[in-house]
Amino acid sequence: MFKKDNQIGSIDQAETIIGESVQVKGYFESDGNIVINGLLEGEIKTKGNIFIGEKSKISASIEAEEMLVKGKVTGNLKIGGYLSIGGSAKIKGDIECVQISIEKGAEINGKVTINEKKGKSNNKKEEAVEEKIEINEIS
Repeated sequence: MFKKDNQIGSIDQAETIIGESVQVKGYFESDGNIVINGLLEGEIKTKGNIFIGEKSKISASIEAEEMLVKGKVTGNLKIGGYLSIGGSAKIKGDIECVQISIEKGAEINGKVTINEKKGKSNNKKEEAVEEKIEINEIS
């Protein structure tokens, strides 16, 4: 879903688009990709990917396969794969993902846990690899 420049490959790849003037409150579940450029409060779960634009203000727990954050998020993130955090992002909450990239300027206030890639099974009990990064927001 994400191109090298952290943009959505095509608007056709997004099943749901929440525009800048839209405010959503409640539980939101999807199987497809989601683009959020507005305000959202509640909970989001998708089997697809999520793009959170620079002007977005999210107050929700979020579960997705992959995610790109450029806006403000207050809530815990549980990402099944890759999480990209842009330089304009401000996240307050715990993060769980498999891979992560953080651009200079991003603010994170919470615990970051990096897990092993899912699907790796060789008849051994899997143990999560955990890295804890505590970054306090500078006011």
